[in-house]
Amino acid sequence: MIDFALSVFAAIFAIVNPVGNLTFFVALTEGYTEELKRKVINKVILVASVTLLIFALAGNYIFMIFHTSIPAFRIAGGVLLFSIAFVMVWGGRPGTKLTEKDRSEALEKEVVGAVPLGIPMFAGPGAITTVMVYMADASSPGLDLVKIGIILLAIMATMAASYVLLVHSGVIARRMGRIGAVAFSRIMGLILAAIAVQIIVIGIFGVVDLYYLR
Repeated sequence: MIDFALSVFAAIFAIVNPVGNLTFFVALTEGYTEELKRKVINKVILVASVTLLIFALAGNYIFMIFHTSIPAFRIAGGVLLFSIAFVMVWGGRPGTKLTEKDRSEALEKEVVGAVPLGIPMFAGPGAITTVMVYMADASSPGLDLVKIGIILLAIMATMAASYVLLVHSGVIARRMGRIGAVAFSRIMGLILAAIAVQIIVIGIFGVVDLYYLR
């Protein structure tokens, strides 16, 4: 069970990738006050945690009800990420950075914690698929409550680690400076665009395999 617990945590932590997502958080929340950043962090962790727990416990039933699939979810998430990346690469505002005029709309700006950071960055198709696969393994041929408990704890442990990393993201931002932040934002936009395209391509292949090759 110890080996199982370590493997589950390692898999979920790797696919959620809070260390890699930390760079996108810094770029997307440039100009936010510390208070607003903390609210965004809380929303990221809440949305990601609830999403992964829901799909872990009832993912298969959700897709059955709405007649959708993981490949379709991949394509939708990839398109959303690419739209944000496109604006970041060209030095625009990806609908997340604050100006003096819209600081009064800070409550609305918290939505970045839900989309795209909470979903699909922290709780994306890969993370959802991972927890669903582990839960399917723990539920077949019979329910293994110990394994199910370990999977749920691994999700929460990953989210706890993500919270700590996000809280300390300000230190990294201060050391980079404004010019470094601008360059960093554009580089991250390019990388994010590549990730988005990869997600879309995988989703398309998944759709082809699911609906045309079977």
